[in-house]
Amino acid sequence: MSEMKGEYLRYIKNDSIAGLVVFLVAVPLCLGIALASGAPLFSGLIAGIVGGTVVAFLSGSQTSVSGPAAGLAAVVLSAINSLGAFETFLLAVVIAGAIQAVAGLLKGGFIANYFPSSVINGLLVAIGVILILKQIPHALGYDADAVGEFAFNQPDGSNTFSEFLNLFGRVDDGATIIALISFAILFFWGKIPALKKSIVPPALIVVVLGVVVSQLFKSIAPGLTISPEHLVSVPVSTSLGGFLEFFTFPDFTQITNYNVYIAAFTIAIVASLETLLNLEAVDKMDPHKRHSPPNRELLAQGIGNMTAGLIGGLPITSVIVRSSVNIQSGGRTKMSAIIHGFLILGVVAFVPQILNMIPLSALAVILIMTGFKLASATVFKKMYAKGWNQFIPFMATVLAIVFTDLLIGIVIGLAVGIFFILKSNMASSFHIFKENHYTKEVIRIKLPQITSFLSKAAFRQTLEEIPEHSEVILDATEADFIDNDIMEAIRDFQNVNAPERNISLSLVGFKEEYKLKDHTNYVNVVTEEVQKTITPQMALEILKQGNERFVKNECIEKDFKHQMRTTAQGQYPMAAVLACIDSRTSTEIIFDLGLGDIFSVRLAGNVANEDVIGSLEFSCKVAGAKLIVVLGHTNCGAVKAACDHTQLGNITKLLDKIQPAINAEVTTREGRNSKNADFVMNVTKLNVENTMRYICEHSEILAEMLEKGEIGIVGGVYDVKTGVVNFTELRTNIVYQPSRAMSMRVN
Repeated sequence: MSEMKGEYLRYIKNDSIAGLVVFLVAVPLCLGIALASGAPLFSGLIAGIVGGTVVAFLSGSQTSVSGPAAGLAAVVLSAINSLGAFETFLLAVVIAGAIQAVAGLLKGGFIANYFPSSVINGLLVAIGVILILKQIPHALGYDADAVGEFAFNQPDGSNTFSEFLNLFGRVDDGATIIALISFAILFFWGKIPALKKSIVPPALIVVVLGVVVSQLFKSIAPGLTISPEHLVSVPVSTSLGGFLEFFTFPDFTQITNYNVYIAAFTIAIVASLETLLNLEAVDKMDPHKRHSPPNRELLAQGIGNMTAGLIGGLPITSVIVRSSVNIQSGGRTKMSAIIHGFLILGVVAFVPQILNMIPLSALAVILIMTGFKLASATVFKKMYAKGWNQFIPFMATVLAIVFTDLLIGIVIGLAVGIFFILKSNMASSFHIFKENHYTKEVIRIKLPQITSFLSKAAFRQTLEEIPEHSEVILDATEADFIDNDIMEAIRDFQNVNAPERNISLSLVGFKEEYKLKDHTNYVNVVTEEVQKTITPQMALEILKQGNERFVKNECIEKDFKHQMRTTAQGQYPMAAVLACIDSRTSTEIIFDLGLGDIFSVRLAGNVANEDVIGSLEFSCKVAGAKLIVVLGHTNCGAVKAACDHTQLGNITKLLDKIQPAINAEVTTREGRNSKNADFVMNVTKLNVENTMRYICEHSEILAEMLEKGEIGIVGGVYDVKTGVVNFTELRTNIVYQPSRAMSMRVN
């Protein structure tokens, strides 16, 4: 809590300025939405006050600003008319708030996770376009349409576009001049370095100058005087009693009226959806990309609507216009929203006359510039670049909102967005991989997080196309939900189709609720039978393929629990690898191997001694490994230390075993130390060859097995930068047979 207080204090200057700008924009919007809703004008201001105080205080969002919403205007107008009295409507608002609060407590905000980003981006752009189109008439002094009216079809019979035709002959010269001055200030402010660094927001300058110029017109140019209908019009009271009369209370005698509950549920559903969608959009605009908790927001909105309904306010939601102005004005925390709420309360209660001096044309220009930022050409380009699956729902949302209203447009946008999501799911609902498991190819079918019935046809077709005698893994480890139709197809394949076609089916990762136990038929460890079929050449090829997968980051998924259970009673590794202790050379990882696949012997500098040879003899003679790999690596610390003739305790004796390789390196005349990368690399390769030779010369058991071809021995060098194990650059890349004094290549 103390950290949050510190953050609020740290940004109080930013938040105060942003709160002031949002307050100036919010007041006419509150009044306009109330007018468009057929409600008392003051009910819009009450909603703005509650949204900026109660909701902002309880909300978890740092940037969202709540208040009366244009998207609810049609719902409110219909509800007031159907219920017959504004007081009865207020009771519906109180009940709607209670429903929202309960939904928040029951974590109903999860639905926000399913709003397509294309629709959210479309909402932002559509609001921007509407702000531009709707505010241009107000900027020119034609205010026939309410400031908060966002619907395409207007109450006066005009629409968004026909309103421009109505402008001819009705442009107010004084309002237009103020609009042009305001536009110049906002346009050039950010282009002048000194002004750009100023803490005073240009929007505030626009409002102040608008008031000053409007007053000047009265005294020096009466012909340009701004008439009252082109100014903000806040209800004014002459006393405290008169101010209190603006508040209205719900009619609780209508508590048994079922129409009240129909209106309440309608308001709760629409307000909740609009809030959650707006909240996602606001988070997208937040330059700090903070996440707002949706469940807490529903609870906050619910309590806010209960409060608003009890004192005569309109329903409240999170509002894009106010929130975007807040962000663009530099608001950092929720204090900006709280400040804006208290400013509405204080100014409306004590000095409403000041607000009534503000020209609507100045505020219109602020909103127009906000619209241009929301609907910039860059957004269209980015959405187009994402492909038709994103661009079409995006454009459908934009056009639907602009040509209908906010609520209908969002529903249309969501419908189109969901259609493309479902279409995408049908096209690519699951992933198929082919994996090489030793001597077998295994087909892995991985189910997605949400495996819906839409995947049924494609899923059945995939199962039908699996060849006979295949090894198949159905992997549900990432699936949170599997539809019953898919489960039915899996059971049919398991019980009928797979046995009839001699397909070995393994099930992995299915949750208990599906009553389908994990069952592993495929062999993903080296068993005794598999080990007997592997030759030295085959073992080397398996290691090469594994390293290739490792380099490409295409490693086979491993069921370590299954490997652990399978190898608990015995081990049958195919190879033994002598490698350096270097932390970057974990042999099981770089060869994409699992439990029970190899013996791993590790010693600094991959040198050999009696203990190492004893371990290799056990690996091959007793446990049946078919291949010995001596693995060096680039940038080896032990080799470097040997090249520098380091003397340090017991390390000295270990490094002495690398000295023969240093002596054998005769191509380098100068710079025979660790700073010479070529010299170190040459010594590394020679050290691998010497270790191979040392093993063969000091183990009669291994020499005999080599002579009989029962095992092979090969050297390689691992590159710590690329991950590649190179088996081809060593002169003795061989199966070594000392009695014949010859070499025979493995590959």
